[in-house]
Amino acid sequence: MIPCIDLLNDFQWISLLGLTFFTLVLLVYYWVYFIRIAFITPVKLSEEKKINHPVSIVICAKNEFENLKNNLPKVLEQDYPKFEVILVNDFSEDDSYFLLKSFQEKYSHFNVINLRENVNFFSGKKLALALGIKSAKYDTILLTDADCSPASKSWIKEMMLCFDKKTEIVLGYSGYRKVSGLLNNLIRFDTVSIAVQYMGFSLAGKPYMGVGRNLAYTKELFFRSGGFTSHYKINSGDDDLFVNNAANRENTQIAIQPESFTISEPKKSFRAWFKQKKRHLSTGRYYKAGDKFRLGLLAFSNTMFYISLIISLALAQSFLTLYIATGLVLLKFFSLILIYYYAGKRFNEPKLFLYSPIFDMIFAFLNPVFAISNLFYRKNKWK
Repeated sequence: MIPCIDLLNDFQWISLLGLTFFTLVLLVYYWVYFIRIAFITPVKLSEEKKINHPVSIVICAKNEFENLKNNLPKVLEQDYPKFEVILVNDFSEDDSYFLLKSFQEKYSHFNVINLRENVNFFSGKKLALALGIKSAKYDTILLTDADCSPASKSWIKEMMLCFDKKTEIVLGYSGYRKVSGLLNNLIRFDTVSIAVQYMGFSLAGKPYMGVGRNLAYTKELFFRSGGFTSHYKINSGDDDLFVNNAANRENTQIAIQPESFTISEPKKSFRAWFKQKKRHLSTGRYYKAGDKFRLGLLAFSNTMFYISLIISLALAQSFLTLYIATGLVLLKFFSLILIYYYAGKRFNEPKLFLYSPIFDMIFAFLNPVFAISNLFYRKNKWK
């Protein structure tokens, strides 16, 4: 019996050592990268700062009649002195053509590119997006999606305020509309989590992705960096893979004013959301090695934190073990709640911090499921 007790005692301390290690790794991410969201000072519009960036807004749509009807006027009626909106209608089979024609008659700064044949040799919407960017008459490109609407009439203005002589990329935030239900809460929490990561890393000089629902960059950068040519065979990644390839600490800024946000329609079923998550995560394998390492270590450490905690509690042989494990848990959750408290205030999600420990635990085990499922991922069209 004594050898068994000694073995359990050894495993107890090994598991506790693992719990300590993974807690410390997570704390480095929280306090070195993510807490930056709390301390950044948003750019404020002043009389002295002249807005001199004419903008081309590019939107790709495929069978999006209802979304275009509801959201496109909010883009076309932005409070900004000089901009155009380019809508690439990618072989839609609904009544989008006639709707867009009516908008063209009403708005002189609205242009439509109708792709009448399904000749998309790029994967996803990259061909449609590349054509829209190529046809833009202004050097500054602002992207959003047909199912997105600007959070304010100052959306363009606030995004453009982030550009200066060095800036070539501005990463914006796009949240999801609030509705009741667990799925919507999970989607919104996940969206905030992703924003905390890519904006926090960007503030630390390590930008690695952006979201095409709210993203701006220069046309000159797009062509200088090769556009989508390095990943044209990949179904998704028209946003994050381009940013991963072209962004650096000198040319990238983030827009964090609430007026700069866009709002998207959330998925209404777990199946649709699962498919969307798989598509988004499928591009991670093509990131730069350093970005893959940082993100992989973060995800691995978060999952292993909970596994180590479960093992430590199961093998606990003394109150000292329980005290140490409890202290580590409290330290992680305090940091986590603090991060999401500030992030929630930034991203108009003030209540999400209350659920952050529970949702963090859920995603610690959901994300590996998404990753494993991508091993069997089948290439699909973007619409």
